Amino acid sequence: MRLILTFFKAYPTQSIITLVAMLLAGIAEGFGLSMLLPLLGVVINTTSGAESLAGISPSHLERYVNGIFAAVGLQPTIGVLLAFFVGCIVLTALLSLLANKKVGYMVAQVATDLRLALIRALFATRWEYYVHQPIGMYTNAYATEANRSADAYLYGIRVIALLLRTTVYAAVALLMAWKETLIALGAGFFILYILRRLVTKAKKAGQRQTNLLNSLLALLTDTLQSIKPLKAMAREDMADLVLQKETNKLNRVLRKQVFSKEALKALQEPLITIFFAFGLYVAMIWWHIPLATVITMAFMLVKIIKTLQSAQKEHQTMVIAESAYWSLVSRIQETEGAHEDLGGTIEPIFDESIRLSQVSFSYGDKPVLRDISLNFPQGTFSAIIGPSGAGKTTIVDLITGLLSPQSGRVWLDDLDLAAVDLRAWRRMIGYVPQETLLLHDSVQMNVTLGDPKFSAGDVEDALRAAGAWDFVAEMADGIDTVVGERGSRLSGGQRQRITIARALVHKPRLLILDEATSALDPASEAAICATLRQLRGTLTILAISHQTAILDAADRAYRLRGGCAHLIEKNAAAGGEVERHGPSA
Repeated sequence: MRLILTFFKAYPTQSIITLVAMLLAGIAEGFGLSMLLPLLGVVINTTSGAESLAGISPSHLERYVNGIFAAVGLQPTIGVLLAFFVGCIVLTALLSLLANKKVGYMVAQVATDLRLALIRALFATRWEYYVHQPIGMYTNAYATEANRSADAYLYGIRVIALLLRTTVYAAVALLMAWKETLIALGAGFFILYILRRLVTKAKKAGQRQTNLLNSLLALLTDTLQSIKPLKAMAREDMADLVLQKETNKLNRVLRKQVFSKEALKALQEPLITIFFAFGLYVAMIWWHIPLATVITMAFMLVKIIKTLQSAQKEHQTMVIAESAYWSLVSRIQETEGAHEDLGGTIEPIFDESIRLSQVSFSYGDKPVLRDISLNFPQGTFSAIIGPSGAGKTTIVDLITGLLSPQSGRVWLDDLDLAAVDLRAWRRMIGYVPQETLLLHDSVQMNVTLGDPKFSAGDVEDALRAAGAWDFVAEMADGIDTVVGERGSRLSGGQRQRITIARALVHKPRLLILDEATSALDPASEAAICATLRQLRGTLTILAISHQTAILDAADRAYRLRGGCAHLIEKNAAAGGEVERHGPSA
């Protein structure tokens, strides 16, 4: 019941409205069913010419119904009783429609709220936390766990609705024969108790399913991202074996769920039938209860036990799905706990330079930067070169505020970056990563990322600035041309230019290229560098690379080595570059 209470706290108003509608529907149905005993009594007594139940000792329910009719001045004839019975059933259907519609809306809302909470929490995390998370698990949480969580809410509401209906049925039955009803209720709960272990097994299988789906989706995501090299080396069969092993584990868990559900269904029916047959024999042979009462009691008690049976089935389905909810909530809470500190409230000003002053940074016990000082003047084209792992990307992450220096400071003009509003500063940055991650959508969508404030003219300007307009204009649909999965219809250089246009469309003050040319052939790299030279002066450019070709385009460059930075001065007379050792500013 913990899950149900949690949902009620999260959605109190909607849940109360839903339950009230369900309760009223149950009451209406119960009142309609209460017409059955007087109706059967009238039918059975027609042989004596009576149209009432005067010939039979009335039960509490009969006296109650007759009292209601007497109060409104009606005789409980067949026509009147049937009219009330039909009216109550119609009212029950209308109230059930209202309740079920509300439940359907709430199921969709639960899934939507959980998905949005997960995405917002993930986008707001610290960069150090984000890079260590398996994206496949978040994909599974967003797609699968959110749906299963909403289903758990649905099944939980159904359990409550069925219990409310059981309560109404029990109240009607108690008015007819309270001793027999109590015995029936006891037998019903005894049957539920006997079968409870099947619910427990289903719950454990549901938890195992959640864990396996998390690991399987994470593995599948990583595998699909590496499918090209796997196929190129004919190693996809190894990936297939690993995925097959995990999928077979999931299959075994799903089989356990199926067995638990089918076993519950199969065992409930004979147990209820045995109880019903025994109760019917006792009522008619030992207790000599009138036929009308026996028929109505049998009908009511069967509905009670059947409703309890349905409630147990829904509860079993709920406990299978609820592990997904707790897993998703746990992931959201953990992600929210890694919330990023967005610095201060000072508006950023970038008129002079970006400076790193005696900055050091380590990943765990591994030092990457040691007391370095760098200076990137506004309007210039600066480059950072060095081997892989030298700390080039770390410097970019420090400048963008994704990382904070463990010692030293990053300055934006005369402002400490730690005191600056980081979101406002990042809006002034255009970032081009090494991997050209394009959407399977149009060129325009890939440039604007769906931002409605950018017009087709803005897209064209950005493409021209990135040197991409010529080849885009030659495409069949121009900027509306679909680029394919991850830009598969474009060459490497074309994909990179589209990515540069994406970084330029919002007119940034600082353009950062993080190993943006490392995967290109020399001709494409030279073309990109020529484009960057044309942008020099209109904005500040910072390019990092482990290759040296970027030096020709840059005004100044730093080489990282052993955690230290060395300024490389171009020596025109010597026809090359001279490396100046020691800290540089």
